[in-house]
Amino acid sequence: MPDPETAALLRSVLDELCADEPLAVNSKIDVASRLLEAVKQGRSSVDDLKVVGRQALRQTPTMWR
Repeated sequence: MPDPETAALLRSVLDELCADEPLAVNSKIDVASRLLEAVKQGRSSVDDLKVVGRQALRQTPTMWR
């Protein structure tokens, strides 16, 4: 489990990346999981997390609009 500061950073990046995407709950969980895995691998800068999150979004199906 990340420390409170890292958890806040992850939430902020996740919220920013998913704000304009109509994602299913499972898809958002997948993006969050990939962000968490990136932190575990030492990639914890905002820019790194946004790259990881955008890659996850490209691979995650969106809901119908």
